[in-house]
Amino acid sequence: SSIVNAGQYSRLKGYLDQAHAAGAKIVELAAGDAGQRVLPPTLVLDAREDLALMQDEIFGPILPLVGVDSVDAAIDYVNARPRPLALYHFDRDRARTRRVLERTIAGGVSVNDTVMHFAQSALPFGGIGPSGMGAYHGRAGFLALSKAKPVLYQARWTSMKLMRPPYRGVADFILKFLTR
Repeated sequence: SSIVNAGQYSRLKGYLDQAHAAGAKIVELAAGDAGQRVLPPTLVLDAREDLALMQDEIFGPILPLVGVDSVDAAIDYVNARPRPLALYHFDRDRARTRRVLERTIAGGVSVNDTVMHFAQSALPFGGIGPSGMGAYHGRAGFLALSKAKPVLYQARWTSMKLMRPPYRGVADFILKFLTR
């Protein structure tokens, strides 16, 4: 993937360099080109939790993989951390997938894929908690970025006039009756 600018490329390479120095296995899935700021899709295996890669939102073609012993352990892992912007769940078992979706909170989810929920213009996209609040794309984005202008037109003759001073006639009688 071509990275938008040198600063972002350097940030992403820094994640990979730190992870490699800490003993993580870096698996590049294609060739990169530093001169063109092309960073290939990259898997990171066995990354320690204290690495920046595991603490920050990455916003790049880097995917750390975390091994767990069970679906429940994966759910616990996700829930023990700040709510993610995206959750990628790979599974052909619909019951397990439903369990993951019901027991975790994320800004958006792609099942059996990555990033594609973001690419769907009709689906709202956005974070929750530390990843931000609200959403954009499609109708959700229109509503989030718009301000409704509520307007009330009061009828000329309304019972509310009886509740406003100066009190006269029937309103004065009712007020005296209620306050004696």
